Amino acid sequence: MVTLQKVHGSENSFFLFDETQLTQPLTNTQLATVTQQLTNAETGLLGGADGVLAITAAPGTAGKMTVVNTDGSFAKLCGNGLRTVARYLSEKTGQATFKVHTDFADLAVARQPQLAEGVPAYSVEISPVSFAPQDLPFANLGVDRIVDTVLPAIHPSLKFTAIAVPNPHLIAFVSPEVLAGSDLERIGKMLNAKNPYFPEGVNVTFAEILDKDTLFARTYERGVGFTNACGTGMSATTLAFILTHPEEAAFDRVNTVYNPGGMVKTIVHHDGERYWIELIGNATVTATITLPDTALLAGDWQQAEIHATGEQAEYKRFIDALPHRKLANTLTEGV
Repeated sequence: MVTLQKVHGSENSFFLFDETQLTQPLTNTQLATVTQQLTNAETGLLGGADGVLAITAAPGTAGKMTVVNTDGSFAKLCGNGLRTVARYLSEKTGQATFKVHTDFADLAVARQPQLAEGVPAYSVEISPVSFAPQDLPFANLGVDRIVDTVLPAIHPSLKFTAIAVPNPHLIAFVSPEVLAGSDLERIGKMLNAKNPYFPEGVNVTFAEILDKDTLFARTYERGVGFTNACGTGMSATTLAFILTHPEEAAFDRVNTVYNPGGMVKTIVHHDGERYWIELIGNATVTATITLPDTALLAGDWQQAEIHATGEQAEYKRFIDALPHRKLANTLTEGV
């Protein structure tokens, strides 16, 4: 038997799967297939999800996280997902602070005070950070660094910033009208289909500046489409905010980033040539699912035993009280 968790960070939802329960980890092909079966919105389990978070053993850390998107592709990192993995490993090991291994770095995570009653919170490190074309990658745009830059091939007037964290992100600060318009979906679809500019695709975020140190961010995510929130996207957007609007944001200062799924806090640090971001937000478990190994591999959900945790009701009370919930609801209508 294997036990899964249905989890979310800012309603960016995943199935969390500890592969150490198995006699041997799944191959990448098996993991991609399981992910596509689990996360399908129509035929998957519990209405599907935005991806799967697979945990395996990793010497010197509490565990390794692998992120698989709904289409079976592998993501470099997922900030919202990492918070839920941090919670799982904290409860499994009893540690409050530790590191989680990813393909790019061992990232520091820590248990934090609850955001509200019944809303557990964790902080996670988002790094490494790069602006280099080969790390995003991008080409054929006439520049070798994109910071507050108009890219006519993509949009005639918006100014973009491109940052790898290590997931690639393309960010624009926009008006409320543009945030609610069709440009984000159009650009997201264009740059995540075959194109000469971002050949491996890119996450696209539009953000509205609400106040000093305060943003609302919406992301079209590579391999997924619109999600309720993107943790690495909000982290990269905060760094872009500081670089392009220094009168309204600064390093080592707490930012509030609202999103269609809720809210996170971010703190951007700059140590010499190195940037890294703290991402702080909820780590909610909505259900646990137990089923035979063979049923998981076959995509047979009839044998699944599902137990709701009740945490989603607490999270909903928290986000319904947020000041920008009406905006979030408006943006997600029909998506």
